[in-house]
Formats: sequence, C-alpha cells, structure tokens
Amino acid sequence: MRAFVTGGSGFIGGRLIDALLAKGWEVGALVHRTPLARFEPEGKLTIVHGDIGDAGLLRRSLQGTDVLFHLAAALGASRISKREFFRINAGSVESLLGAAREAGVRRVVHFSSAGVLGKVADGEVADEARAPDPRNVYDKSKLEGERLALKAAEAGLDVVVIRPGWAYGPGDRRTFKLIRSIARKRFVLVAKGRGRQTPVFIDDLAAGILLCAAKGRPGEVYHLAGEEILTVKTMAETIARCCGVSIPSLSLPLLPALVAAGMLATSFRPLGIEAPLTPGKLGFFTDSKPMSIAKTKRELGYKPATDFQSGMARTVDWYRANGWL
Repeated sequence: MRAFVTGGSGFIGGRLIDALLAKGWEVGALVHRTPLARFEPEGKLTIVHGDIGDAGLLRRSLQGTDVLFHLAAALGASRISKREFFRINAGSVESLLGAAREAGVRRVVHFSSAGVLGKVADGEVADEARAPDPRNVYDKSKLEGERLALKAAEAGLDVVVIRPGWAYGPGDRRTFKLIRSIARKRFVLVAKGRGRQTPVFIDDLAAGILLCAAKGRPGEVYHLAGEEILTVKTMAETIARCCGVSIPSLSLPLLPALVAAGMLATSFRPLGIEAPLTPGKLGFFTDSKPMSIAKTKRELGYKPATDFQSGMARTVDWYRANGWL
C-alpha cells in the first residue's frame, strides 16, 4: 500500500507517517517550509518539496497512491490574512482533490477541525450531525474545506472526513506552550476554566486515522477524540499534577481578558509575530467543544486506550527527558 501525506511536518502528520511506516506502507510526504527532521528520505519514505497549491506537482506525486491523507493547513490567526486562510484551507482542498481524481487515488482522508462546531452549549455533546457554527476565520476556512471534501464525495470520489479532538502527546509544540506555562507557574484560568474539551492522546488519534482509512464510509464525517469530556480547569489541574505544581486559585474574568487579548493582538500584529494572548486563544477557555465518538466506535471499532492523566504523565516525562522542561 502507498500513502501520501500532506502536512507531514506537523505533530499529527509526523506521527501518522510513523504509524504508516510501522505497518509497512510506502509513504510520500509533501513538505513546504518545515523539514521532516526526524526522518531520512530513503527506503519507504519519499519527501516531496513544494506548495500545496501546485496542482501539477500534486498530480505527479500522487501517481500510484492508494490513500491520500490531507492534513496540511494554515495556522496562526495573528500572522495570516483571511485570503491566505481560505487559499490554503479551502482552495487547495479543491485542487488537491482534483489532482487525486486525475491520479486515480483510491481513497482520500481529509482532516477538518473540531473548531467547525463553534461553541457547544452547556449540557450538549456534539456528534457529527450537529450543524457547524464556526466562530473565527480559521474555523470558517476549515469548514469550507470540509464542505468541498464532502461535495467531492457526492460527485463520486472516495472521501472520508476526520474531525480530531484536542490532540496532545510527546513532541507536540502547540500543547507544550500550555504545559510550559503551567510548569513555570505563569498560567491563569479565564472564566473559571468552564469550557469543555475532548482531549485525545496522539497514539489513539493515529490509530483512529488508520481505522478511518480502512473502514470509513465514503462521504462520512468521523470524530476522533478521547473517552473523557473535561473542563479546561480539570485539564490544567491534571497537567499541574504531572508537573509537580499547582495552578493559582485566581480566575481572570472574561471581559478584562478579552480587552487585554485584543490590545495584545493589535500591538503584536505589525511585528509579524503572534501575541501571547489573543481572542482566538481565549476560545480554548470559553468555547466548549465536547465531541461524541459514538459513531466512530460503532462503525469503525475505534477504542481510545489512553486517559488524560496517564497520557499527560507520559507527555510531561518526554518533555523533561528531552530537555524541554
């Protein structure tokens, strides 16, 4: 079997490549700016350098591919324009799917985002049938990409869509920022940390992706998350225990936090770097995204094996062993 992975330089994409290689797949990986530093371009891994918008390159690279895993996305709302978000997260999906069709790719696994759900009401757990309601430009662009993928499925292309939960694990730089702030006692809850998330350990997520590739029904959306629905406060307290510290009892009210985030985002924008606090980052505290995985368990046999306490302990241990903490 041959797979092609876009976004292979990212945390999830890199672990997916690991999982595919471990199962004996031949893997092609599209690399834009960030190299796949952990891999050597030999054996069953082929690295392709280029842009996700280069349709000709994609058509050539996808020849002989059984499964295309599309994870590449634009991230970092403070540094990317609305136009660029939609070019990469939506426009490139359309051209990529066209290239896949021309190359005869048997199946496409498209990565969407839990952010397309928007803010899930208290007491509700979102399943795949819930109407999307994205709140920021990144989530809106990801929803447009998801819709294009499902439209291609309606037209006959074998496409499966994944919405992952709050992914974490050893080596992840995104969640490391949160873990480091807690470990250094620089973390403060916002709005009492009432927002709910569905964290998923990277090994469980990678296993779920392979299940979607093998068993997912064309034109369907699948949630890949953990078993636990946790408040941000509970998650922060768990991280703190793993780091051997405690979080402050103080909780910053939402309105002052929003004002501060807006001012910081405006101040940092001309510098071309992301502010330490932005309105988008506050969404982690305020915009609940609890996800039901009942459909994925029922149809694919998905069984996440790692609870947040043990998964975070393994993650923190890795950061310490590798000198990150």
